[in-house]
Amino acid sequence: MAFPEPKPRAPELPKKLLKTLDCGQGAVRAVRFNVDGNYCLTCGSDKTLKLWNPLRGTLLRTYSGHGYEVLDAAGSFDNSSLCSGGGDKAVVLWDVASGQVVRKFRGHAGKVNTVQFNEEATVILSGSIDSSIRCWDCRSRRPEPVQTLDEARDGVSSVKVSDHEVLSGSVDGRVRRYDLRMGQLFSDYVGSPITCTCFSHDGQCTLVSSLDSTLRLLDKDTGELLGEYTGHKNQEYKLDCSLSARDTHVVSCSEDGKVFFWDLVEGSLALTLPVGRSVVQSLAFHPSEPCLLTAMGGSVQCWREEAYEAEGAAG
Repeated sequence: MAFPEPKPRAPELPKKLLKTLDCGQGAVRAVRFNVDGNYCLTCGSDKTLKLWNPLRGTLLRTYSGHGYEVLDAAGSFDNSSLCSGGGDKAVVLWDVASGQVVRKFRGHAGKVNTVQFNEEATVILSGSIDSSIRCWDCRSRRPEPVQTLDEARDGVSSVKVSDHEVLSGSVDGRVRRYDLRMGQLFSDYVGSPITCTCFSHDGQCTLVSSLDSTLRLLDKDTGELLGEYTGHKNQEYKLDCSLSARDTHVVSCSEDGKVFFWDLVEGSLALTLPVGRSVVQSLAFHPSEPCLLTAMGGSVQCWREEAYEAEGAAG
């Protein structure tokens, strides 16, 4: 007789403050994990980009080359390159090891809100308040983008990339998904300016946050509304949202100094994390572990699950 499978343990949520990094780069506009979650990037209002080991709290390198505040950054799949975008309208490709600027792409007519590499890190996609997404070839010497996606009717706040899709959110209240294999564009109207979008890890859904203090989970293919998550405050700022490593929870920044976790399926509030007294500007969820980075003011907080023991802390 077969015994029933044991019920999988409920995933632990990161609720223990492990470290606070004082970044020393003005206000931290964005915090991002690298591909394997061992390092993180912080984007500063002082025009710098910094690379950290967040669990140890050590600064590894500072990247200087933007002419204005840095608003977003991303690492390549092999950790050899970084890209960043900022208030100087430029998209910058960096060599991680040397800290040098490899290329600077200019062409946007307004500040660059969001940057992403494609999977092979051969193309950088950048979204700007000029209502366009531009695709830059990292290997070419040509100054102009290889492609411009200009369907948005207002600023582009968020761009995410999968192996064959580009997902974008715009202030015009629309989520647009470009299927590059089929050459098709799908658009869903949310009705409120979008601040952040992301794919679920299983690739079936998209998560959308907007300035009506609501997150929505949409079926990627049909646009059907699968869930709504409320309780946080998001009415003025471009704030990050994310899904936990196993798609069990929805996570969002909030303008009241907290981070909110909801159960993805039930839609119920699972955890409210008090970060501080100001706006939680940005967050990043670890790609595989219950580890969360939050950015508020000039610092970044690293959160782990209750049972986590820092290396060297035990015995």
